[in-house]
Amino acid sequence: MAATETTPHPPDRSPVDIFVIGGGINGTGIARDAQGRGLSVALAEMNDLASATSSASTKLFHGGLRYLEFFEFKLVQKALVERETLLKAMPHISWPMRFVLPYSAEMRFEGETPTSKLLNTVMPWMKGRRPSWLIRLGLFMYDNLGGRKILPGTRTLDLTERPEGGPISDRFKKAYEYSDCWVEDSRLVVLNARDAEQRGARIMTRTKVLSAEREAGLWRIELEHEDTGTREVVQARTLVNAGGPWVGDIIRNAVHVNSSEDVRLVRGTHIVTKRLYDHDKAYFFQGEDGRIIFAIPYETDFTLIGTTDKDHGNDPSKPAECTDEEADYLCRFASQYFKKPVTRDDIVWTYSGVRPLYDDGAKSATAATRDYVLTLDAGPATDGPLGSEPPLLNVFGGKITTYRKLAEQALAKITPFFPGTPGEWTAEVPLPGGDFPVASVDRQIAELQQEYGFLDAFWARRLIRAYGTDAREILGSAAATDDLGRIFGATLTEAEIRWLMDKEFARTADDVVWRRSKLGLRMSADEIAELDAWMAEARGVARAAE
Repeated sequence: MAATETTPHPPDRSPVDIFVIGGGINGTGIARDAQGRGLSVALAEMNDLASATSSASTKLFHGGLRYLEFFEFKLVQKALVERETLLKAMPHISWPMRFVLPYSAEMRFEGETPTSKLLNTVMPWMKGRRPSWLIRLGLFMYDNLGGRKILPGTRTLDLTERPEGGPISDRFKKAYEYSDCWVEDSRLVVLNARDAEQRGARIMTRTKVLSAEREAGLWRIELEHEDTGTREVVQARTLVNAGGPWVGDIIRNAVHVNSSEDVRLVRGTHIVTKRLYDHDKAYFFQGEDGRIIFAIPYETDFTLIGTTDKDHGNDPSKPAECTDEEADYLCRFASQYFKKPVTRDDIVWTYSGVRPLYDDGAKSATAATRDYVLTLDAGPATDGPLGSEPPLLNVFGGKITTYRKLAEQALAKITPFFPGTPGEWTAEVPLPGGDFPVASVDRQIAELQQEYGFLDAFWARRLIRAYGTDAREILGSAAATDDLGRIFGATLTEAEIRWLMDKEFARTADDVVWRRSKLGLRMSADEIAELDAWMAEARGVARAAE
């Protein structure tokens, strides 16, 4: 078959109820929710799942403490309520984390925030500085807006006596400690996709949507599959554009719908350094320029520092890469706090992502809203199966903490076209492997190590933190390391790779070592290349057997 030949719509494949464009957190979250309600779903992602924005976050389920300065109270409340709901559904890939906010009287607001403007008006003598009472008020709101039940509240620390003050400059005497949650962002995407597929959805990675047009009351969607070069046509009753940074490009160039709405592309860059301190708490640093960054314990032996906020232009295909300027900025920012300066020599890895923020006309990237906007284009009434032109739902913006609520609100807009569809169901329903209590992670790790005596503490913890109760499915009846097949490095075995290829849509080494895990930090370039070659051969063998 020629590479550009189009496969006709299979006669035994009926139109799906919902076709989702985009395999990031919003697309997979919507696919899972919809399929769980009994609607038929197909999803196409042109690259790997979570290959763009959804694998480049700061890895936090958080309310967004700094968004209070922008008076984004509803957004913060929504996110705070959601933190604990998500934590209960995925205790393997998300866990509570305490954040230490060192205080100095010289800390300043970002100049364009509503709070800074208000304080400059009523307290001009502060000259943009953050008073301690205002920070404590913000933390009080942060503790109470979301009806917190699991996570402990804020407390004040004396840094001259506490170990949290050890790595911090002696000029900081006091700090506030509050709660948020860590999340493995790209694993969250994969597990939503996997759950959707287990419930009956069709998940297609490395599949590009070439065009989508309304035809005879349905969406006619033409796809191209990267692996084979073949094309396929799928029909759908509803189209969801969850293209992330590409949402505007899809509207203009694939769907060809006139719309003035678009996203503002904002680049967020992170650096990963050698471990900078010994305890397991994160730091929230406020800069003299009003910006904030986090320093977070990362993958046991490293520290994650970020993020920046830089306008990225309007081309989503432009690579999101850490510039020298951004790396220097983050090192310089962190060095204002740590006793030992952070230098470029400490950096072992960097990553950058483009956040598709809804373009609300804000002056700065920092001030642009982090809330999401959903727009529905249903078209005029027709004789089609839905009684109107098949609807198009566009998803603008959003943040990882509110992905599940975004999916519920997306379905609230879609389900009126499908009378009798069941209601909301995803709250606290575990993702694959997450069927155990939040407080029992350590017990899960200990029991796995006891059952499989060849696992050391690092290996057992890594498996539980990635797969939860599914770790036993990967290990099977293995009595020794050799029973798991080839070892590619850093405890990564053939048994695990086969699981990732069979169950979690992995095709390449990058999918495995930078998205399904972060073992790329521990593996050599040669080991990663050998893994990639092995996976390519395995894919070829699998295709030949079909």
